[in-house]
Order: sequence, then structure tokens, then C-alpha cells
Amino acid sequence: MTIGQPTPPSRADVEVRFTAILNGGQSRDEVDRWATRAMQTLEYAEVDETIWWALGMLSGIDLRDGPDEPYLHDDEQVLGWLTEFRERCRAIS
Repeated sequence: MTIGQPTPPSRADVEVRFTAILNGGQSRDEVDRWATRAMQTLEYAEVDETIWWALGMLSGIDLRDGPDEPYLHDDEQVLGWLTEFRERCRAIS
């Protein structure tokens, strides 16, 4: 086993998480935990700016004002972030 810098998720991995929220494939809690864990693991690693931005959007995706309140970020906003993520990926490619 080689010990070195942690490997950041790919752009495809990130896109899958945005899509999973929108189609119900994963809960917001699952995606939040995945993104937060990735950000903590990658804190000192070199990470693509677009991936780092997306992880920041996905981290906290399960936040609410209160236990019976809707999510702070609705599906329309998540779709907007997915669209922006795809645009950022095209701009860098």
C-alpha cells in the first residue's frame, strides 16, 4: 500500500452526487457526509478548483432552519449548482 496524498473525487463522482440528490438516488445526508469527509481528507491536497467549489456546495446540502423546516437549498438551487458545475468543467477542459 502506497501512502501519499489523498485522491480527490473525479468530476464524474461529483456530478453523480448532484444527480443522486435530484433523482432520489442518495439522501442529502449521505451526500453531505461524503462531501464533508472528502473536504476534510483533502484539506492539504492539491484539488481542482471546480471540484473544491462543488464539494463546498454539497457539504451542508442537508441543512434546514429547523427539524420540520424545508431544506435551505431546494432542488431548483441544486439543479442550478449542477448546471454551474458542468459549465465550470467545460470552461476548464
